Amino acid sequence: MIHPTYDVIVVGAGHAGNEAAAAAANLGAQTLLITMNMGVIGQMSCNPAMGGIAKGQIVREIDALGGYSGIVSDESAIQFRMLNRSKGPAMWSPRTQNDRMLFAQSWRYKLEQIPHLDFLQDMVETLIIEGHEVRGVVTAMGNKIRSKTVIVTAGTFLNGLMHIGEKQFGGGRSGERAAKGITEQLVALGFSSDRMKTGTPPRVDGRSLNYGVMEEQLGDADPQRFSFMDTPVLKEQRSCHITYTNEHVHDLLRTGFDRSPMFNGRIQGLGPRYCPSIEDKIERFADKDAHQIFVEPEGWNTVEVYVNGFSTSLPQEVQVQALRSVPGFEKVKFFRPGYAVEYDFFHPTQLHHSLETKAISGLYFAGQINGTTGYEEAASQGLLAGINAARSTWNHAPVVLGRDQAYIGVLIDDLVTKGTKEPYRMFTSRAEFRILLRQDNADERLTPLAQEIGLAQEDRVRRFESKMDQIKHLKKRLHTTSIDPDRVNPYLTQQGSQPLSQKVKAASLIARPQVELEPLMNHLDAELQPSQFSKESIESVSIAVKYAGYIEKEREMAEKLKRLDPISIPEDFDFQSISSLSAEAREKLSAARPTNLGQASRISGVSQSDLAVLVVRFGR
Repeated sequence: MIHPTYDVIVVGAGHAGNEAAAAAANLGAQTLLITMNMGVIGQMSCNPAMGGIAKGQIVREIDALGGYSGIVSDESAIQFRMLNRSKGPAMWSPRTQNDRMLFAQSWRYKLEQIPHLDFLQDMVETLIIEGHEVRGVVTAMGNKIRSKTVIVTAGTFLNGLMHIGEKQFGGGRSGERAAKGITEQLVALGFSSDRMKTGTPPRVDGRSLNYGVMEEQLGDADPQRFSFMDTPVLKEQRSCHITYTNEHVHDLLRTGFDRSPMFNGRIQGLGPRYCPSIEDKIERFADKDAHQIFVEPEGWNTVEVYVNGFSTSLPQEVQVQALRSVPGFEKVKFFRPGYAVEYDFFHPTQLHHSLETKAISGLYFAGQINGTTGYEEAASQGLLAGINAARSTWNHAPVVLGRDQAYIGVLIDDLVTKGTKEPYRMFTSRAEFRILLRQDNADERLTPLAQEIGLAQEDRVRRFESKMDQIKHLKKRLHTTSIDPDRVNPYLTQQGSQPLSQKVKAASLIARPQVELEPLMNHLDAELQPSQFSKESIESVSIAVKYAGYIEKEREMAEKLKRLDPISIPEDFDFQSISSLSAEAREKLSAARPTNLGQASRISGVSQSDLAVLVVRFGR
């Protein structure tokens, strides 16, 4: 049943584990995916949605690199929205509402089609460590399976403990047991771990809701998709709805605050600042008399509804009473109450940028074990860990993405150089090169890399090359085609833009804020009509021409900062020996152990004056 030795063993089959296993196996590494329950591979443990602000960019990057999250999201989508359309293109973020069961089904089917990938239902209790190298795993059923590398993607299962009011249950997810043994072994080996906490809202019976008093939230009229491949585009969509809490709801919730483990301090773990429980919202935003509740359907063929915005660990009877005071929920029936879960994570400063641990060669961490939150953040780490674990077995250099190259690069660099004291969530504000890292150009940034390392299949490469040919041709024509005022002035007048008095190049018109490329093309030559180009190509060219100055300025800044990266720092350098560094910088640098000045510059607590000292010391 089991190969005697694997190249890569992946522990856990959530979003990180699935992407890790798929990447490693698709690169040709003999891979084993171990999960406690084969029935919940790819389970959406929290809300049934993918993407969102900055997260949507990550999903598109995963897809551009040859990962599966975008494809699975498209195949299981029940609604698509491009968020932040009213803002600049650096902020546009795709999001899908998904069919929870179809999402997991699609993931499992994709994994089962991959050669070199085996599966085992079991629980990993300990790792086989020889010296400072990982050599396999030992499972609860007594299987000793050897491997060259191990990727741990344990999610919220490491010593997981669930809370509903004053009741406690061992487990990492509702109805599933916790994983024990790995934390204790790694701590004994010198790893630093801590506890985090997160929460989930109630799931309710949609037949018991009054949607008539809620605001309907429709999908986009012209829905797009995550993947750059030819995945299905939604022809019909399911609506979400919005309602609001009120002061009466808040008063009812306050009656249970003393019994809320997330609120009264009984859970000591670090909680998510950006996705707080309803208890935390009421306390932290006491000036607000209402909070939004997003009513999200769980799929095409189920009445189950996810009550987004009502995450709680309050006693069940308090949850029911308070939720029935929310407009539209007066007769709500519960499928299951909300609960909190606390779990172990390992400080990510103990990792290299490849996601390999510094202390144990061949051991990789990905996902919530590194202190992150969210499917997208986990999946992106799993993808890179899978790539690098496989490459390490052939002694190939690891793939490390720069901060100007991908949101995934920002995520991993933040974790490894700065660490995290709360569940890390990606935002566009974390990326200093946002206009370079748009959702529309993820393939331009990353598909050539996927092709180089062997993770881009032929059909992906063909589609990418076709798109790039269209973009090149369209850009050239726009910069060389002169527009006759008589042909375009009616459109310009309609848009409130100054009419032309003489011929100009088409590209110069696109720079005007009122002018959009696609409608403008209807007034150009026949070979420049929108029907001659894909919507993706038109959008990419429009952004590239309209924002050319901003893009160039950001690229110059990125190049300037990258000059610090080649200046290396010896692995065993004693930062305490440089007395001219601040005490905080010496402490932070000694803990993080940056390998170059670029990494050192991004460590919290290292000032510009500290960096100047390092440049003098190592720049010689």
